[in-house]
Amino acid sequence: MPKNLVNVTIPIVTQELENILVTYPHHPYQEAFAHPDLRQILMAYILNRIPNHYITVDEAEKQVFTTSDCLRPFLEQTLHIKAVIHQGIEKVLCEQAHEVNRHIPEVVDPSRVASHWFG
Repeated sequence: MPKNLVNVTIPIVTQELENILVTYPHHPYQEAFAHPDLRQILMAYILNRIPNHYITVDEAEKQVFTTSDCLRPFLEQTLHIKAVIHQGIEKVLCEQAHEVNRHIPEVVDPSRVASHWFG
């Protein structure tokens, strides 16, 4: 049976990123990284700063290695990954501020907005 090369880092980083992003405020963090281009930039930032791990598996085993719980033993540096994710969120948001502002409108205080009820 042929062997397949599996990157065990990407699924773990993706799951950790999801877990961390929900702890950040919705605006602008979650809104910004919901945009696919910014999400890819952030993933590239993170993956370039941590060691990537690969394993070879049979085709039948490949499905087993799609959940992060099965992969966690392969990556002992979870705390380092979390730190890099936090750094990446801040850095990418700062570097891509123009892009973020273009895609995400500024939050407006409702008490300062003229009511549309009065025409």
